[in-house]
Amino acid sequence: MATQIPIVGAWFQDLVEDQMFEVVAVDEQAGTVEVQYLGGEVSEFDLEAWSQLALTTAEAPEDAGAGYELSREDDWHNDQAIVPESWSSPLASIEPESFTGFDDF
Repeated sequence: MATQIPIVGAWFQDLVEDQMFEVVAVDEQAGTVEVQYLGGEVSEFDLEAWSQLALTTAEAPEDAGAGYELSREDDWHNDQAIVPESWSSPLASIEPESFTGFDDF
C-alpha cells in the first residue's frame, strides 16, 4: 500500500472508514499527524499508524468550513470597512498631552 505524505491543508479519503478529513497539523518531532474530519471531530495518528491507513487524496468539499462552524457569511472577502459617520468630530482635533521621555523623536 502506498503511503500518502501528510501535508497540512491536504484532504484525504479513508477508504476503510469512508470518511474525509483534512490534515491540520504535522509534528515531526513527536511523530504525529492531527486531522479534522468533515463533521468537526479532531483526531491524531502517529506516523506508524498513518502509514497503515488506506488513503486516497481528495478534493476539499464544497462545505469544507462546516467543521469549523463557518458559513458563507463568515467569508473574509465580505468584510466591510468600518467608517466613522463624521470625520469632523471635535474629539479628532484634540492633541494628546506630551510626556517627558515619550515625545523625543
